[in-house]
Amino acid sequence: MHVPVSERSDMKMSACSRCRMTKRVGSREKTARQKGRYMAIRLEHVSHIYNEGTPMERVALNDVSLEINDGEFIGLVGHTGSGKSTLIQHLDGLLRATSGKIYYNDEDIYREHYPMRELRGKVGLVFQYPEHQLFEADIFTDVCFGPKNLKLSKEEIESRAKEALEAVGMDESYYRRSPFELSGGQKRRVAIAGVLAMKPEVLVLDEPTAGLDPKGREEILQEIRSLNEEQGITIVLVSHSMEDVARYAKRMIVMNKGSVMFDGTPAEVFAHHRYELEDIGLGVPQVTRVMESLEKAGIPVKTGAITLDEAETEIARVFGLN
Repeated sequence: MHVPVSERSDMKMSACSRCRMTKRVGSREKTARQKGRYMAIRLEHVSHIYNEGTPMERVALNDVSLEINDGEFIGLVGHTGSGKSTLIQHLDGLLRATSGKIYYNDEDIYREHYPMRELRGKVGLVFQYPEHQLFEADIFTDVCFGPKNLKLSKEEIESRAKEALEAVGMDESYYRRSPFELSGGQKRRVAIAGVLAMKPEVLVLDEPTAGLDPKGREEILQEIRSLNEEQGITIVLVSHSMEDVARYAKRMIVMNKGSVMFDGTPAEVFAHHRYELEDIGLGVPQVTRVMESLEKAGIPVKTGAITLDEAETEIARVFGLN
């Protein structure tokens, strides 16, 4: 559940070791982080082939090169089979590249004797439906599970669990409740807290709102944004929702056929590559389509809005409601 996958194969969640909120860095590193130039993960010409050399051979990643900078909030999108899931499993070493190099904080993770277990402590990976891995009698014990496996003191274990649950909006009134008494969104938040209790620097979430109702979906996304903005955790959010990426991500990476198709701000990608996105089954946010319909109806709005807030501001401008 909240232990690294390498240590427990039936668990689909890798853990994390230190939260940047408590990490001490040198002045040079700290300045670089504040300017958004500190590189957390770098991929150089990474390819991954499943069943290589067999009739079932399939290229899942094809010459992928990209950088994930410290403190970023990245939306990773692509249709089914585009390579998203394979890509994120390389970020903490769960999958090894068939060819290419991956660096974490400028260290080659494929070098001999590289501490892979530590990497899986720094890059937390949350797969779809992580609540299926909740198994303790109450949620506090469940969140304590990962830190307990680090052989920490009882005080440190409980402190981490409380901090993690607080970070996802779960107060003490929930601590002794069974996971099975919670809503879907609450279960998801507890599962994420189990990873946060391991103190990650990078948090990778694969469709974290899958199957949730609108309220639960909004709660999860708000908590994830808070982790990025308030704790400085680097976020990689895998999503099929163009609306979610437009609203929350600061950078958007589009995968197609195992390669990076587009990489830029959501506004840039949606504005300049709309038809290419539609060709691969993604398209643009619904609000953008609404603004285009208004323009076609003769209302002189600018059609670049990709979020509801932007659309409201533009409509207010046109009708003099500011």
